[in-house]
Amino acid sequence: MNPRRTRTATRSKAPGLEVERLCWGEGDDVIVGLDEVGRGSWAGPLTVGAAVIPRDRRVYRIRDSKMLTESQREALFDRIAEWCRAWAIGHASPAECDQLGMSAAQRLAARRALDGLGVEPDRILLDGNWDFVGSSKVRTIVRGDATSLTIAAASILAKVTRDRLMRTAAQHYPAFDFDRNKGYPGPRHRAALAASGPTPIHRTSWSFMDGLVWSGVSRTVVGGQRQLFAEAVA
Repeated sequence: MNPRRTRTATRSKAPGLEVERLCWGEGDDVIVGLDEVGRGSWAGPLTVGAAVIPRDRRVYRIRDSKMLTESQREALFDRIAEWCRAWAIGHASPAECDQLGMSAAQRLAARRALDGLGVEPDRILLDGNWDFVGSSKVRTIVRGDATSLTIAAASILAKVTRDRLMRTAAQHYPAFDFDRNKGYPGPRHRAALAASGPTPIHRTSWSFMDGLVWSGVSRTVVGGQRQLFAEAVA
């Protein structure tokens, strides 16, 4: 991919405040953006970021976290954290992902993020078309992380926080390349699983366990069924 083309595309897709202004105009003061990361990962937590941004100040170059490089996200993290009226991160552990299933784990992580804000939301903006909070305050926005500045800020906070956790995990499990793949599928990750089996931070209810010869870890079963990769990323 041409780096220059990528930067041009990033500049042309800056999220805005259209939805936030509509909500403010309707009397909603505390507008929380939520976004998740790690749903499709084989290892590590499922993470939800929550952000409340001010009306009168901006931080430029915020984008959907997937549109930015790791170094760009890291450079923005502290600026966004200082800029936000409030922000918080909620996690669901790998064990909770296994025991609850991914949908329930995502709801749990979202609740933890909302509880950590220290403010009561008037409106909650979610990326996508699924209300994983379960509240009358929710407004879902397809491609919300690319169009809503509040959701984009939450996406960067969540992504950087989780990436840092996975880089720390890489120091304990160097064979798995977690500092690069962040727990997602990849050739080195697959090879390490085949050679050594899962680590304590792997989601052992997932279908990637099926092909492993190594059997030192018992298989977690959710509701009588193993979790499929397709279900987790849906």
